[in-house]
Amino acid sequence: MKRVIFVVAICLSVSSLKAQNDIDVLLAAGVDDAQRFANDYLAPGTNGLMHSMNANWFNSAKVKPLGGFEISVIVNASQIKDEHKMFNLNTADYNNVQFVSGPSAQDVASVLGENDPTIFVEIEYDDPIFGSQTTQIELPQGIGEESANLLPTASIQGAIGISSGLELKARFVPKIENDDVSLNMYGAGLQMEFTDWLPASKLWPVAISGLVAYNHVDGSYDITDSSGIEGENQRLETDTNTWLFQLIASTKLPVINFYGGLGYIKGKSDTDLLGTYRVTNGPLTSENIVDPFSVSSEVADVRGTLGTRLKLGFFRLNAEYHVSKYDTFSVGINFGFR
Repeated sequence: MKRVIFVVAICLSVSSLKAQNDIDVLLAAGVDDAQRFANDYLAPGTNGLMHSMNANWFNSAKVKPLGGFEISVIVNASQIKDEHKMFNLNTADYNNVQFVSGPSAQDVASVLGENDPTIFVEIEYDDPIFGSQTTQIELPQGIGEESANLLPTASIQGAIGISSGLELKARFVPKIENDDVSLNMYGAGLQMEFTDWLPASKLWPVAISGLVAYNHVDGSYDITDSSGIEGENQRLETDTNTWLFQLIASTKLPVINFYGGLGYIKGKSDTDLLGTYRVTNGPLTSENIVDPFSVSSEVADVRGTLGTRLKLGFFRLNAEYHVSKYDTFSVGINFGFR
């Protein structure tokens, strides 16, 4: 189970964690139960990554003049809080799942957490020959301590002044393809400076601007050879889209500057488990399940930003911290002319 679900986090970040559990038994409990668990298990990870991928869109409220440009290499990381590592699984919401021991509602590991001790559930399925049957499975672990409590993302970003008071930005991750994984990420933003609209703007010690930015990630992971379930064309596909709306203020000093602002992140991540899966129901029968389910998660969060930038000729270095549901920090190495 962990292999199939956590691959979304692989597609959204550059992590390469290995998974261990299969999904065949949970699918035997029913597609609805498998989908409900997958949605709750995965959401903290995809939501955190949506915050991570929206850091460092700006390092100043002062936009570049016409023809001014900057190229940046950016590394971000959202922090995993304890509340993101677990979710409450209430078996009353499931059709064929019960805990082996303990109450009917328990906190279990999300993709970001870890079950310690191990948690087992009993699932019930219908066998055409033997009737109602039960079996026990271990709930999947998350990444736990392997994550170092961080969800990283990285990108290359370019920015250019396109007219007085306007700056166009674009970021991307070069397309990654190997035998199993395909990943593509891109985004664009527009920053507008408001400082010149203010009376005596030249005397103001700060610049003020606004930013609107869009990010898109799509990824595919072929699990046919690794799922441990017979079938064809088995794969996981994810599509993530986010919007950032940000108000920015920064100082206007020649070398070291400070910037900050207030923003709003809105995004949605959709993941489809596709292909044909032959799920065993007892020793003699099996069932073909085609394109089993889709899961999704959404964010709609306010964030505050504080950062600093060092400028030495064409070289700039910036670092920033965002306070939100998933606190995020970021560093950028920037080269440019303005």
